[in-house]
Amino acid sequence: QVQVMESGGGLVQPGGSLRLSCAASGGIFELMTMGWYRQAPGKQREFVASIAEDADTNYSDSVKGRFTISRVNAKNTVYLQMNTLKPEDTAVYYCNAVYLHRTYWGQGTQVTVSS
Repeated sequence: QVQVMESGGGLVQPGGSLRLSCAASGGIFELMTMGWYRQAPGKQREFVASIAEDADTNYSDSVKGRFTISRVNAKNTVYLQMNTLKPEDTAVYYCNAVYLHRTYWGQGTQVTVSS
């Protein structure tokens, strides 16, 4: 059973930066496609970024150029570096792992961008 756990959320001022971490266990991390999603109050969960086994990345248009996803296989961890944060980035951020055709979700971490 794959387990996914996010960390690194918090309160940050507009224009600031934050780095989220996501650790996955219970499978072969190198074979997982990892992704970040977010859900703002009253809105549906939306895709933010993903990184495949071969480190190929994808981003939503709303974060492209500001967020960077990366992975360190030796640590079974994926990161989301968030720069130039905006109030509209406020949301619960969820990490997921796609492994052997199944998707596993973490519990989420709150990111609040406010002055």
